[in-house]
Amino acid sequence: MLYFRATFFVFISLFLLACEKETAVQRTQAYNTNAILWHQHAAEYKALAHQAFNIAKVQIDNLPMPQASLKPWAVVTDIDETVLDNTPYNAKMALLGKEFDKASWFDWGLQKNAKAVPGALTFFNYVAEKGIEIFYISNRYEGQKQETIENLKMLGFPNADVEHVLLKGSISGKESRRDTVENTHQIALLLGDNLSDFSAVFDDRTAGKAHENVEKMRLLFGSKFIVFPNAIYGHWETKEIFDNNYDWTPTQKDSIRKAKFITY
Repeated sequence: MLYFRATFFVFISLFLLACEKETAVQRTQAYNTNAILWHQHAAEYKALAHQAFNIAKVQIDNLPMPQASLKPWAVVTDIDETVLDNTPYNAKMALLGKEFDKASWFDWGLQKNAKAVPGALTFFNYVAEKGIEIFYISNRYEGQKQETIENLKMLGFPNADVEHVLLKGSISGKESRRDTVENTHQIALLLGDNLSDFSAVFDDRTAGKAHENVEKMRLLFGSKFIVFPNAIYGHWETKEIFDNNYDWTPTQKDSIRKAKFITY
């Protein structure tokens, strides 16, 4: 009888633990689901993308002609969720009950099926027609370079070649790649969905640093820095919500998210 009770207790405990884990996973999927649906179906998202590119176009039109002694202008842009829309990948992972992993991300890239973010193709071709070079600085893996270039070319993006597509090597920070561009060009605009797409000062997301630096650099937003919405992923989540810890369990993530709510 004692053995039966002990076995029953263990079974019930494991069952409840599994249910708790499944519920936490479902909650995580629910957070992602709303964000993905907003990106894919909200007309407001499309409007914001067009708004960002419209502002960027005004800045391009207002650029002075560079003097002969100065470097030519260049535009630096992120790729994912700024130029290319990867929400089909995010949707697929949500339906499978999975989170981002390198293998599935590589597989998605190999398919070269990412579409253009609304307004992106028109804007970047306009920039190219002005004789301004475009550099794509992305934290896609270096091993994804060929298919990334091919995806950009298939959609008709200019400067889609090995010289202008600068992907992540051993360091994820983008400052060294921006410096490479500045060796030969003046950067007129930077476009991205993550603050680290604009300056190394935003690589530090501890203790409200990003919020402080946004206030200090607020006049650059809309003039030199063009920000795109991304509610699905980014340093706002990995570094600010989860403190740069990638090992939290679904249950822990659910608790952390709730603890971060600002309520009354």
